[in-house]
Amino acid sequence: MIKNNIEVDVKVKCIEHEITQAQLAEEIGTTSQYVNRIIKKRDGVVNKTFVQMLEALGYDIELTYVKRGAE
Repeated sequence: MIKNNIEVDVKVKCIEHEITQAQLAEEIGTTSQYVNRIIKKRDGVVNKTFVQMLEALGYDIELTYVKRGAE
């Protein structure tokens, strides 16, 4: 199971960067509807088979976001 709430995570990051999801979509060359659909879909971000493999091994998945250049 993916522990993160991807929808909330993306919305928070947009707020932190003072942009809307529509502006984010424009920046990456897609529509705001597509961005919204991807973040709301549970298996839209992480491959379903990958999740199943780790679940079978007894693991959950937790995504960590690291700002580029912060290393």
